[in-house]
Amino acid sequence: MSKTQKIEPLRAVLTGQPVIPVVAVDSAAQAVGLARALAKGGLPAIEITLRTPAALDAIRAVRQEVPEAICGAGTILSPKQFEQAAEAGATFIVSPGATMEILDTAAQSDVPLLPGAATPSEMMAMLQEGYRLLKFFPAEQAGGAAYLKALAPVFQDLKFCPTGGVSTANVATYLALPNVVCVGGSWVAPKAALDAGDFDEITRLAAEAAKLSRH
Repeated sequence: MSKTQKIEPLRAVLTGQPVIPVVAVDSAAQAVGLARALAKGGLPAIEITLRTPAALDAIRAVRQEVPEAICGAGTILSPKQFEQAAEAGATFIVSPGATMEILDTAAQSDVPLLPGAATPSEMMAMLQEGYRLLKFFPAEQAGGAAYLKALAPVFQDLKFCPTGGVSTANVATYLALPNVVCVGGSWVAPKAALDAGDFDEITRLAAEAAKLSRH
C-alpha cells in the first residue's frame, strides 16, 4: 500500500528558495537569531538538525518567535524522532534515508516528509511508496551532480534536494540540473559566524544564496 508523500506543501517549501540552510544549533536563543538572520536575507525555510540536544527546543522557539521563518527538522532517524519533531512544531521533516517505520509514521502525520535516497533501488522503492520529492544524501560523496544527471532520464518523476558537500564551489552545477528542485547547504550559516553571533554576516550570505538561479 502506497504511503503517499504530502507533495504540495513540501514542494512549496522547496521551490520557495534555491538553498535550504541545514544547521545544528547550541541553544534555542541561537536558533531564533539565526532564523531571523536567514529570513532577513531571503531564506525563510530552515532545517534544524536533531544533532544537538537543543534541537527540539530550538524548533519550538523558532516557531513561536520567528513567524516569518519556515522551520523544518532534519536528521530524523526514527519514528520517535519524527513524532518529537512534529510535536515541537516542525513544518517539514527531513531524514537522511528511509525506513518503512518512518514512512508509516509520516503517513499518519500532517507534516510532510523529505526522505533521503542515494541508490536506484532506494529511488524505485520510494516511487513505489508514492514519493516524488527526495533528499539526495550525501550528495558529493555519493557521486555528485554527474550522478544525479545520469539518473534524470531514468527517474523522470523524481526531483531531488541534494545535501552533503554542497558549497559555493559546486552549487550552480547542482541547481542547473532539471531534476534538482533546491539544495541543502550549511555554508550560509558558518559555525564561526554563529559562534560569534555575527548575524549580519549570515544575512549577507543568505542574500547571496537567495539570488542563485535554478535551471
